[in-house]
Amino acid sequence: MHFAALLLTPALAAASSSIPYEQYILAPRSRDLIPPSVHSVNGSVTGAKSLTQLSGSEATFYGVSSVTYDFGKNVAGLVSLDVGSSSSSSAFLGVTFSESSLYISNQASDATADAGLDTPLWLNVGKGAGKYTPEEKYLRGGFRYLTVVSNTTATVPLKSLRVKFTAAPDQDLRAYTGYFHSDDELINKIWYAGAYTNQLATVNPKHGNSLVHLGTINSGDYIHLPQTDTWWNNYTITNGTSTITDGAKRDRLVWPGDMSIALESIAVSTGDLYSVRTALESLFVLQKSNGQLPYAGKGFRASVSYTYHLHSLIGASYLYRFSGDKDWLLNHWSQYKRGLEWAISSVDETGLANITASSDWLRFGMGAHNVEANAILYFVLQDAQALAIELNDKAALTNWSKTAINLKLAANQRLWDASSGLYFDNETTTMHPQDGNAWAIKANLTQSTAQAVQVSNALASRWGKYGAPAPEAGKTVSPFISGFELQAHYLANKPNSGLDLIRLEWGFMLNDPRMTQSTFIEGYSTDGSLHYAPYTNDPRVSHAHGWSTGPTYALTAYAAGIQLTSAGGSTWLIAPQVGNLTFVDAGFETAKGKFSTSFRAGGKGVGKFAFVTPAKTTGDFVLAGAKGSLISEDGQRVKLVDGKANGMKGGSWKMRSAEVLHENGKAWIEAKSTIL
Repeated sequence: MHFAALLLTPALAAASSSIPYEQYILAPRSRDLIPPSVHSVNGSVTGAKSLTQLSGSEATFYGVSSVTYDFGKNVAGLVSLDVGSSSSSSAFLGVTFSESSLYISNQASDATADAGLDTPLWLNVGKGAGKYTPEEKYLRGGFRYLTVVSNTTATVPLKSLRVKFTAAPDQDLRAYTGYFHSDDELINKIWYAGAYTNQLATVNPKHGNSLVHLGTINSGDYIHLPQTDTWWNNYTITNGTSTITDGAKRDRLVWPGDMSIALESIAVSTGDLYSVRTALESLFVLQKSNGQLPYAGKGFRASVSYTYHLHSLIGASYLYRFSGDKDWLLNHWSQYKRGLEWAISSVDETGLANITASSDWLRFGMGAHNVEANAILYFVLQDAQALAIELNDKAALTNWSKTAINLKLAANQRLWDASSGLYFDNETTTMHPQDGNAWAIKANLTQSTAQAVQVSNALASRWGKYGAPAPEAGKTVSPFISGFELQAHYLANKPNSGLDLIRLEWGFMLNDPRMTQSTFIEGYSTDGSLHYAPYTNDPRVSHAHGWSTGPTYALTAYAAGIQLTSAGGSTWLIAPQVGNLTFVDAGFETAKGKFSTSFRAGGKGVGKFAFVTPAKTTGDFVLAGAKGSLISEDGQRVKLVDGKANGMKGGSWKMRSAEVLHENGKAWIEAKSTIL
């Protein structure tokens, strides 16, 4: 039996399968989908419910009529209709799609364009009985609701409605390599909804979004579109057979900023690093001779984004941390260094980068000495130094270190607002952004633990009924930026704040009836309306966006406390911050092997704790205030000193006689930021 599993109750242990907690996985068991229920019927239709069964009587549409089917969760794929003999050769059936119940319609699908709605798929079923399937370019990347429409006076019998599930094309959909469980069912469901969101956003790269509404394709490949078409998913965006994109419905392109959240969550859930690698490689292929990396991957118009340039470098570092693939890193190392030098070239006499490019994550403007951009640059500079040491390339270390030191000093001198406990967005405004302040903690731009706690508390004090505001994007809640804020609370040793934010913001996204109850939306308004301020067309908002999956990684890395501190987990830190959870059991795999922790609270805090790390690895353990010893499966004993044990060998360990400090009467554990 897995050593950490010894902490499970007998009931939980008995329910375990080869994939722990498989009952929470939302990915379908088969790629052949039928809708489980009827949402609504309009006009004259008999037998509509029969199409929710594998076999049964047919549904018959009499004249102008429609049926909306509910898949119960967001899905993706190519629809097929098996039609009987229609009463007219001019009979048509149409299909429309919607992720949200707000845009269910028998006239159009929700939108992939900046304005309007997407046209239905019309099939001339009067040609005779048989199976009708549209071209593959018309697969729909995200929908919960599918409406079948008859728009003629004909009588049309429909024998079956099927969807070929096309997301995550290379994955065994339910064979997760990671898992998470706690005593809080909402937290558990959120972890798995994040994993599923990333699965839906993983696509066959031949079925990227052609972005018809942008008018031109910048790669030089011209796609001729009839005027009646408003959406196609037929553009090749990367090499390979699978890649991670920003969203399931749209844009279905590679966006480096989105990967700064999605990549880590993928690594600790499905483990599909192949799809991450193809995405990153598609960005490096587009690097300019001066080192500049693109705002987005192939298919998007040319645009400069300082922050997204840096996110590509972060993606390369993250991929190396989880994969341990040194050959891949070495192959891209010269590009990485050129990219960093391009970013450093914007640093002026103040010590801060002067940001002239406005493109970012859809925030409104950047400002010259922007705190978000400079915090991300500081983060990348720390990453770069660690990678250079790993690769024994120390030529630029002195310059990178000096630049980082000066940047941190200048940011705190010029942008820190002690009266609010937050950083200004830049030197020309009194606005305190969510993104820059979250990144200040994540990047260790703050100068002390006390300052980090001050920022964490100030951010939490601004939460509204529906989540954390991002004032830099108007009246917006951004799950993307909230993912970084979530990490910031944990890094400031405020686990209860992290858990409260998950329950508040992601709980709203998961449970609201206008959402999919299975995936996470791109963004919405601070008043709870499904309006995302940077867009003018509400139906365009994606309800399955990888940048909104921050809790999946944060819960594994911080609540469960499993952090990799070098390539593939050769070294690690076990530092659980369970906060007000009383039970946590989590794990994931790398090429080195399995990592897991299991915690159960006792009367004085930690009642039982165990962890497993791969053989031939080493790491540290941190449990602030804990007293006692760690005992290995083979009888080795390591005494805790100030709640810490350093240089431990990989293996199976459990704690004996643990007592911990408390935050608001609940167990809490100190963790330190580790940057590779």
